[in-house]
Amino acid sequence: MTRIEFFNRLENIEAKYEALLGIPNEIEDLGNGIFHRYKNPILTAAHTPIHWRYDMNPSSNPYFMERFGINAVFNAGAIKWKGRYLLIARVEGLDRKSFFAVAESPNGVDQYRFWDEPIHMPQTDVADTNIYDMRVVRHEDGWIYGIFCAERRDPHAPNGDESAALAQCGIARTKDLIHWDRFPNLQTVSPQQRNVVLHPEFVEGKYAFYTRPQDGFIDIGKGGGIGFGLAKDITKAEIESEVVLDPKVYHTVYEAKNGLGPAPIKTKRGWLHLAHGVRSTAAGLRYVLYMFMTDLKDLTKVIHKPGGYLLAPEGEERIGDVSNVVFSNGWIADEDGTVYIYYASSDSRMHVARSSLDQLMDYVISTPEDGLTSYASVGIIHQITQKNRGFVRS
Repeated sequence: MTRIEFFNRLENIEAKYEALLGIPNEIEDLGNGIFHRYKNPILTAAHTPIHWRYDMNPSSNPYFMERFGINAVFNAGAIKWKGRYLLIARVEGLDRKSFFAVAESPNGVDQYRFWDEPIHMPQTDVADTNIYDMRVVRHEDGWIYGIFCAERRDPHAPNGDESAALAQCGIARTKDLIHWDRFPNLQTVSPQQRNVVLHPEFVEGKYAFYTRPQDGFIDIGKGGGIGFGLAKDITKAEIESEVVLDPKVYHTVYEAKNGLGPAPIKTKRGWLHLAHGVRSTAAGLRYVLYMFMTDLKDLTKVIHKPGGYLLAPEGEERIGDVSNVVFSNGWIADEDGTVYIYYASSDSRMHVARSSLDQLMDYVISTPEDGLTSYASVGIIHQITQKNRGFVRS
C-alpha cells in the first residue's frame, strides 16, 4: 500500500466513523404507554474511537489494519454529569477482555462519543482477569462509586478446567470519572457475588448494598435472589448478614436467577427498582427486565411489583453474542421527570428507551401482580374486561 493509499483509507474510515456518530435517533411510534424505544442502537463496537483500534503510523502499520479489535459495547452504567449524559460502558476486545470507557451525549439518545482514553482501573492485590458491568452511583457521601464484577479463574478449579471462574464485587470511587481509587472487593458470606449495587444513601449510618448471593459463577445454587446488606466501611466493605428481598419464583420471568440493574430511584411513593430476570428455555437462557418498588424507610420491603416483564428483546435485539438477552445497569432520571433507560441487547450493543417517573410509578403501582397461576392470569383479564364493558367513550 502506498502512502497515498494509506491516508485515503484513513480518511474514508474517519468519514464513515463521523457519519455513524452523526446519525439522529428516532423514537418508535406509539410505544406501549410505559416507555418508548429508540430505533437505533446508541453504542456499538463501531462507535469506539479509531485511534484505539488502528496504529496510524504508515511505517509500523503499512496496510492500515486493525491492531486492537473491538467485539462489543454493552452493559453500561449511566450518570448525568455537567449537563451531559454519560455512559460508562463495558467494552470487550476480540481477546474477550472487557474494560470500562466513558461515552457522552448532549441529549441522552444519540451523538454518543467516547472520551479519548478508556478508564485505567487499578488492580487489587489479587489481579482481575476481567472486569465488567459497572453500576455508577452518586452517593450522599460526595463520591461517585463504580460497583462492578471482578472476575478471575477459580483458584480451586482442577487442571484442565479453564472455564471455572470466581466472581466478586469490585469497588472504586472517583470525583471526575477519570481518576479512580480502588478498594478491596466486597466481602460477604456468599462464595460468589455478581450484579451488586450500592444504595445512594446511608442506611443506619452504613453503606447499603443490593447483592446477588450465589454458590457458583453461573449457577445460583440454593436460595438466590436479590439480597440486601450493610457495611460499615466502604474502603474495606464487609457484609456479615444478607436478607433476600426479591427471591426467585417458580414459573416466572425470574425463576432461574435475578439481579438488580442500576441503583434505585427515589420517588415520593417509594424506591423504584429496575432488575433483570432469567428463565431457562429450550433455546437457552432468556433475560428480560422487570420492575418493583420498595418502602422508603424499610428497603427490604417490596410494596409493589407488576407481574411479568417490563422490557424484553425484540427484532434485531434478539441477535448477538449471547442471544435473546436484554440487560440494564444504568438509567438517568432527569430534572423534568424524564427517565432514560439504558439497556444492552444480546451482549453486543447499547440501546435507550424513554419514559417518565410518573409513567413508571403508575406502571409499578397500578399494574396487577403475578398471580402465579394460569387461573389467576385469566382472572386479571376478566377484571379488566368487565371494567371496560362499563366504559363509555365521551
